[in-house]
Amino acid sequence: MALTLYNLDQKAHDLVLEFRETGALKQVFKMRSTAVYGLERFWGEPLRLDGHEQRYWRETWKVLQEIVALAGVTLPNSSTGIPTTAQLRTITEELWNAEKVDQRQVSLAVLLQLCDAMVWWTQRYKTANDDLNTDDN
Repeated sequence: MALTLYNLDQKAHDLVLEFRETGALKQVFKMRSTAVYGLERFWGEPLRLDGHEQRYWRETWKVLQEIVALAGVTLPNSSTGIPTTAQLRTITEELWNAEKVDQRQVSLAVLLQLCDAMVWWTQRYKTANDDLNTDDN
């Protein structure tokens, strides 16, 4: 079995760098907190946001999809608007699929590591003038 590099840290770095100037970086702390509650909560969180914050969450989900796809795991696509109740139910049922427990656990572990790396890069790029504390929003 060959070693496969998933470039998790590099992808986290790129996400943080892309959103550094938008003011959305404080969302990374919420991402990390939300990730422990499961994929469906993480997937659904951007539904209550707008602008750069919503885009940051969705881009993070897309990166997660790309990473786990390399391991043969398929996650549902992120919503491009407010889903109907039926669409929301379909996505959550797909994420809760009992037949894919192993895939869900792997995806969640990758998401947690991705968020941890994003928190690290956020702190690395934080300057004395940045307001990245978790008390806001």
